[in-house]
Amino acid sequence: MTAPDTQPAGIVAVIPALPEIAADLLTTSAGQRRWALARPYLGLVLFVVAAWRGWWWLTPVIMFMIFVAVVTVTHDVVHRCLELGPRSTQWWLFALGAVVLESGHAYRQTHLQHHRLFPSDDDPEGYPANLTLAGAILYGPIFLVRLWWWSFRRATADRRLKMWLLAEASVPGLALATGAALWPTAPGVLVYAVMAIVGSWVYPLLTVYLPHHDYGDTPLTQTRTLRGRVLPAIFLELTYHLEHHLYPQVPSHRLGELSRRLDPFLATAGVQPRRVI
Repeated sequence: MTAPDTQPAGIVAVIPALPEIAADLLTTSAGQRRWALARPYLGLVLFVVAAWRGWWWLTPVIMFMIFVAVVTVTHDVVHRCLELGPRSTQWWLFALGAVVLESGHAYRQTHLQHHRLFPSDDDPEGYPANLTLAGAILYGPIFLVRLWWWSFRRATADRRLKMWLLAEASVPGLALATGAALWPTAPGVLVYAVMAIVGSWVYPLLTVYLPHHDYGDTPLTQTRTLRGRVLPAIFLELTYHLEHHLYPQVPSHRLGELSRRLDPFLATAGVQPRRVI
């Protein structure tokens, strides 16, 4: 995806450069940063309470909340929207990915590649956009494995990155083994691990295929955006996918405001956001 300040001339004429439309949306307060980083762990606490009380019917809802919180904040960490330092960024990529038994460093490598090159054969994250609906669903179990392997093969000259990737690759197995060992006394550990692994299988469908399939030839037609009050709030603004691709420097909690500012420009360009509840 081409950044707004380096877009082809036809796009620049329609979509304003970042400083013109969102310069004041780039800041994140200390409170906003703490809340974004804390949400996944609050979800973990809720899951533990639900499992302890035997409220198993509630655990899928809590797991959904955890996934949304992790994806949103990791997105912002990857794009350096939370104003974290280099060392903190490394540790938060590991810690946030571990919440859902994934590799935060692999996600950073492949997601930035997605922004640079989509659509491209060298964009493993964007690959499901070229599949059918059924293909995107079936691709779920191998999606994260492929992203990790793509990142690991390209980390040959970066020993530190390889160590992070290997450490993160061990997390799912350790979680499953720990869950199996604790099953007689704490079944919630294994339930959580299985739900986290299986839950990640929806990524190709929800985060790639639905936003990108049938994409066009310009940055304005390569992804979609949804407008509404309920769904964007539930998904913590992740539904503003077009806005994110056009201005990845804007943190998630500012995308709603950015969307309102962009509406006149999108209307001029003939882009119609999809309306949801």
